[in-house]
Amino acid sequence: MGRKRVVMNITLIGMAGAGKSTIGKALAKRLDYTFIDVDRLITDKTGMPLQVLIDKQGDSALLRFEEEAILGLGQVDNCIISPGGSVIYSEKSMVYLKNISKVVFLDASFRSIARRIPNARRRGIVGLRDRSLKELFEERLVLYNKYADFSVKIRGKENIQGIVDRVIRLCFMVES
Repeated sequence: MGRKRVVMNITLIGMAGAGKSTIGKALAKRLDYTFIDVDRLITDKTGMPLQVLIDKQGDSALLRFEEEAILGLGQVDNCIISPGGSVIYSEKSMVYLKNISKVVFLDASFRSIARRIPNARRRGIVGLRDRSLKELFEERLVLYNKYADFSVKIRGKENIQGIVDRVIRLCFMVES
């Protein structure tokens, strides 16, 4: 008797620079899932990079487009969903994502985030106009932990496949 394949989605949350896209694509490839990049859905819809959207219309516009993109996903199966780091500011989006997926927080240290995104002010990150990256990191950490079903600590030079393995183990744990 063959093992029945569990149908599910996995949503990766975390700061810009935590590796949501890189790990998400590797995860999708390994599981033969579809990768959904919510930032790409927004740039396709608006026709502009996220930072230009923020510069022209403000943080609230990006948050609105992000919420619309997520709530507009509809019934998706076997997808890896990679929303922007600000998704946790929308309770509606997070409730929806928790209903359709396992939510995994990619927990990278502030030092590694700061190192990975030296151009943070050009990256389209909500909240950077009035707060430092460190302040945003600390504010969001509480929300990432609140909404996550699982957390995966991202260690310095760990290879992508090692992280993918840990996410798979957490999401597909069979309860005894």
